[in-house]
Amino acid sequence: MKLTGLSITFILFLGCEHISNADLNPPSPPAGLATETGDNFLELFWRENPEPDVAGYHIFVSSSYEGPFEMVGSAPSGYFFDHGVRNGYTYYYAVTAYDFAGNESSLSRDVVYDIPRPEGYDATLYDHFRIPALAGYDFSAYSVVPYDDLYADMYFENYQGELYMVVREDTDIQDVGYTSSLLDIPIAPASGWSETHDVHLIDGHTYVVWTWDDHYAKFRVTSLSPTLVTFDWAYQLQESNPMLKRGVVGSTRSLYHTDRTR
Repeated sequence: MKLTGLSITFILFLGCEHISNADLNPPSPPAGLATETGDNFLELFWRENPEPDVAGYHIFVSSSYEGPFEMVGSAPSGYFFDHGVRNGYTYYYAVTAYDFAGNESSLSRDVVYDIPRPEGYDATLYDHFRIPALAGYDFSAYSVVPYDDLYADMYFENYQGELYMVVREDTDIQDVGYTSSLLDIPIAPASGWSETHDVHLIDGHTYVVWTWDDHYAKFRVTSLSPTLVTFDWAYQLQESNPMLKRGVVGSTRSLYHTDRTR
């Protein structure tokens, strides 16, 4: 079929109209980043974008707040599970949103960071007057040890019917009260340590320990009797770092510029 000049003009007009209607607008940067910290894993959460054409999100991580950030995965919604992290290391996260046309937002203005740390459940200690070999706990080894072991951070004692957790003079301990779970205490307190280096044990209470080698730990009593105590625990591998959290909003720093390096 032979095209007339009018036909060519009409086709070109349609082509221009199609190009002019192409979606070139990227989504807004995601917001509301938060983390939950686990044992060799991190969970990342954020508010899902309001744009109806958002297809998913890219997740970026760095060892520094300033970057560079490297992409570690994608997610269809506001959640990402990162199992490629190691306990004791700090990870900084940022997120972008992308739409069905392939447009991608800038990195989120909020950068969230967290530190995976080991945790354990149902550890049991026995009264050191009765079973001294199973009365102490070493957080750095994640294990029960004799109460008089050189590296024992604390030990269980039934003294005349009163139940205590005892630490030595170079270690501090305090009762931070009843909690519904171990996750409720995000950070070690700066003061309030027991002057006698021991605490009365109460079922359901969480306690924080500042160890002799400058690490922080927490444990929550889940079962208590005159002969034994059972507890859940978490331990911060980074020296002098009081962060003990999991299950709370992650620490964020808002950016006032969007030109971070990826």
